[in-house]
Amino acid sequence: MTTDKDIWNEFKNEEANALSFIYSQNIDFLFFYGKRFTSDEEFILDIIQDLFYDLIKYRKSVSQTDNIRLYLLKSFRRKLLRGIEIKHKLTKLDREYNLVPEIVFSIEEEMITDEEQSIRVKFIRRGLKELNAKQREVIYYKFTLGYDYDQICEIMSINYDSARQLVSRSINSLKQFMSKNKFFLLFIYRRLTTE
Repeated sequence: MTTDKDIWNEFKNEEANALSFIYSQNIDFLFFYGKRFTSDEEFILDIIQDLFYDLIKYRKSVSQTDNIRLYLLKSFRRKLLRGIEIKHKLTKLDREYNLVPEIVFSIEEEMITDEEQSIRVKFIRRGLKELNAKQREVIYYKFTLGYDYDQICEIMSINYDSARQLVSRSINSLKQFMSKNKFFLLFIYRRLTTE
């Protein structure tokens, strides 16, 4: 089995298949991640193209990585935010671009057929809306993508303690929302009445 480190080294050594493999494995992920910041698909594709152009141009000097997707996500996020800031200054379009992503969790994207599941999902969605954009972003990285704190620090350009505090505060906010709205009592009641 080839590791990310091996593939990255092949890419740095100009093996053509490595670049196409990296691109094909990550293009959709980067595109849909970009859609969390803006609906301008052409702009997102331009940023992805710039990212891969820079990778090719500087391939000999890019740093080593054992997690290609994390490396690309960090670089893409930085380029995307910089591009949005520049475009925002030039066009003054406040609503089209967000400097903080509108994180949509995969649980929201799935079709819900079971009524109980639907009620829980709606409630969780309301709880997530109570979080600020940065809290939703860190929850997305931690629990949807499964990144550890070091990886979150790399992506968000924050220190380790800040990442831990942000996750902790986000979880506490969700717990408070759920207990304030008696979510667990509703869940237990529905469980007892269906068994």
